[in-house]
Amino acid sequence: MKLNQYIRKSLTRQFIALIGLFALFLIIGAFSFFIAQKNVNETYYEERKALVEKQVLLQEIDDSFNSLLLNIRSYIAFEDIEFKEAAMNQQPVLNKLYNEFEKTSVTEEDQAFAKELHEIIDYFIIDRLPEINAYLEDGRKDELIQNVRSIGFDRVTHFQDFSKSYLKGIQNELNNKAAGLAEKQVFIEGVFVVFLILLMLVLFLMIRVVLRQIGQPLTQFAHAANEIAMGKDAVIKVDADREDELGALSVAFRKMITSIQDKEQDLLAQNEELIAQQDELQAQQNELESMLGAVQANERKLERRNTLTHGISNSLEKQEVLESIVTNMCEVLEADRGIIAMLNEEASASFAISEAGIKQFKQYIDNGLHNRLKKTKNVFTIRRELQAEEKGFHTVESYGYDLYMPVLSSLNEVEAIMVFCRFGSPFPQNQMEEYEALAKQIGISLEKISLYESSEENRKLNQHIMDTVKEGIQLIDSDGKIIQINNQLNDLFHREVGLDSLIGLPWEEWTNEMKEFVEDGDEFVQFLTSALGTTNASDSAELHIYTYKMKHSQQVIKMYYEALSLEEERFGTVLVHRDITKEFEVDQMKSEFVSTVSHELRTPLASILGFTELLLNRELKPEKKTKYLTTIYNEAKRLTALINDFLDVQRMESGRQTYEKKFIKLVPIIEKVIENQQFQTDLHQIELHPSIDHDLIMGDRSKVEQVFTNLLSNAIKYSPNGGKIDVRVYRDGSILKVDVTDHGLGIPEEALDQLFTKFFRVDNTDRRTIGGTGLGLAIVQEIVKAHDGEVHVQSKYGEGSTFSLSFPSVKIAQPISGPSTLLRADFNVMVVEDDQHLAELIHNELTESGFHVTSFTKGEEALKHIQAEAPDALVLDILLEENMDGWAIMKEMKESDKLKNIPIIISTALDEKEKGISLGAEGYLIKPYKPSELSKSIHQTLSKTGKVGQILIPE
Repeated sequence: MKLNQYIRKSLTRQFIALIGLFALFLIIGAFSFFIAQKNVNETYYEERKALVEKQVLLQEIDDSFNSLLLNIRSYIAFEDIEFKEAAMNQQPVLNKLYNEFEKTSVTEEDQAFAKELHEIIDYFIIDRLPEINAYLEDGRKDELIQNVRSIGFDRVTHFQDFSKSYLKGIQNELNNKAAGLAEKQVFIEGVFVVFLILLMLVLFLMIRVVLRQIGQPLTQFAHAANEIAMGKDAVIKVDADREDELGALSVAFRKMITSIQDKEQDLLAQNEELIAQQDELQAQQNELESMLGAVQANERKLERRNTLTHGISNSLEKQEVLESIVTNMCEVLEADRGIIAMLNEEASASFAISEAGIKQFKQYIDNGLHNRLKKTKNVFTIRRELQAEEKGFHTVESYGYDLYMPVLSSLNEVEAIMVFCRFGSPFPQNQMEEYEALAKQIGISLEKISLYESSEENRKLNQHIMDTVKEGIQLIDSDGKIIQINNQLNDLFHREVGLDSLIGLPWEEWTNEMKEFVEDGDEFVQFLTSALGTTNASDSAELHIYTYKMKHSQQVIKMYYEALSLEEERFGTVLVHRDITKEFEVDQMKSEFVSTVSHELRTPLASILGFTELLLNRELKPEKKTKYLTTIYNEAKRLTALINDFLDVQRMESGRQTYEKKFIKLVPIIEKVIENQQFQTDLHQIELHPSIDHDLIMGDRSKVEQVFTNLLSNAIKYSPNGGKIDVRVYRDGSILKVDVTDHGLGIPEEALDQLFTKFFRVDNTDRRTIGGTGLGLAIVQEIVKAHDGEVHVQSKYGEGSTFSLSFPSVKIAQPISGPSTLLRADFNVMVVEDDQHLAELIHNELTESGFHVTSFTKGEEALKHIQAEAPDALVLDILLEENMDGWAIMKEMKESDKLKNIPIIISTALDEKEKGISLGAEGYLIKPYKPSELSKSIHQTLSKTGKVGQILIPE
């Protein structure tokens, strides 16, 4: 503070201080330029060093990888183990380089190259080098050379191209860094030039300050002296508080002027009195003119406000109202232009604003002054200088005044923003409350429109929701008039006119119109009458449901209703019409299916019980016993097949059907099925016509056999007079096709679409005597689809049918090996089965097959015996009595090092294959099954090496 006073007391010291500030500014600018230049150079050298190091590391990786490829190729060419070892030695080198590179990986390109490098190292060292070694050790060098592409050398070219592209990218980045350095240096130099210009500008300002502080006061003193000499008033603008030489001069000059002015004071007083009288008269005249203008202005204002009120109250169209608001508000406010915009939607209107201006206003509606308006919720104005495009032909400096007005909702939230502009004259502050009142009136009008639009949208939404419902919906009021319906009801009654024609129809008209479409129209109307008159909500739900049929379409419709009440007063009823045609047909088919199944189950059971009773109560000859037992066996197989059909359908519906797919030949399977079916009929001749050499497919042998068994069984059943059945096997491109053709009853055309539906049976008197559950063809379709195939049918009623199946064919490089020779040796086999009769059957079968058999019925006893003396194989039932079941035994054995290698064969009636697989099982043997299959499976299991510790399925 003292230094400032010291400088201000002398013009010389002020000049020296300005020169010092200029020198300090120059030094600071030069030092900043030096620091910036240094930082740019250091940053560039550090980034360049990192890229060069990465480039060197890539070169080392490339050299090491090329060495690896050279050693592998040399090993293939010369079969020298040293080249193999040299190739293996490259793995730690490449892994080390990979780890170093991964540490420097920053960009996505770095990480992609690191991933590619890691995959190519693992691919050649871990995956392909052992494969190459296997080829060479087996003496298959020529085959190796032929398969060199499949071994993966084509990935080398891909990796090398990727490496070159990545290296090129690093080189480009180096070049870009160098170019960036040059650009930064040019920028710094440009900044320095700007700094010099600013320096010159500062010097100019300093000179100007000197001239203003010294030269200008001297000029004023000279001018004042001349004015006084000429008898005029002189004004000294030099500050008298200045502490330098010019301040002292200013004080002396003012004292001289004061002395002169005192002498003129008396004359001026008299002159002012006359002027005051004249001003009073002028003021009175101006007041009268002002009062007249105010009256006229109020009249115009009221007229404009009436126009505004009329415009916002006579329409519910939002855009029309917005246009009226902005136009009339410009009139009321005497604004040159204006705009109104809704905040929560795109609606807006403007007056005297271009499209670009409207777009700009909406784009930045959430910024700047608009946010102030949203927070304060008060009207305010701003003053701004007019832009060139707003001035027109005016060239002088002009100002505009913007009025910001919020439009508030009933919740005191800003619903819309209004902005109006005046050119040249401000908005009066004393009218801001009046403006807020207008904004509130506009807010009420807009909220009324919003309520109307919301109500209309809700109505359309409700109608759309009703139209998306699959049921026909009908809403009627307490007088029976239709309030609302949906498209589904309109379509159900085949009305060609729109929905609007039904809305508001009285009870008599719409009930009579609907009645014409219903079979029992009177009962239909009677139910509607009871629905309209019901008031007791506690009525049984059954009383609210009615089922009727359409006359022409034979659709079955279920109709139910619910009463609508508000505060215990009923105001309407909802009627729902649901199309249950398919459900009705399914119920009919199920009813027929139940009666059919009863017959199909009881027939074989009657034979089994009858012949069993004969065997137990009579002494029969051996040949008769054999015949009866054969009959019992065949009926039991028939019953088993029927039960399996039910279980297959259940598994297919639940998605739990599993398939053991292998490479199988189709023709031998068909031949086996034909042999079995031919044995059961003397009236039919089943002929196979194979016209292919390769009939290999990927499939489940038992399921494919089931498909052809069902088709041939149907062909025999539906050809009651016998005849020829042809089975053709041929190829269509990569598809194997099989046609099964009979010359029997055929299928009516109207039944073809439902032929593969579960429980469906053709309703024809000629077929009533033919058995069947209606599941066979549904199972066929599901199995064929699971094998990626298709099944189609062509039939002519009374002439026969052709079922066409297609399977994708496959080829394998080597022939399928035949079954392994059974091991003929004695083994200890343990059987854990709680059913005494089945345990005895398994015991006898395995004993006759040459095994030493030990049987247990309880899981705990069996596990103790296994731990004491481990068997060679275990036949295990899952559902055991007492505390420990089969799952627990399996878990204990697999957790024991001593017992985990014992093969386990599951024999169960439980269909939980997924759980068995999760515990290590490969499949199931589901009861009932042939005992010979079990002994054969145990022989095959124990004869194979390297198959211990598995849970197996007999094939």
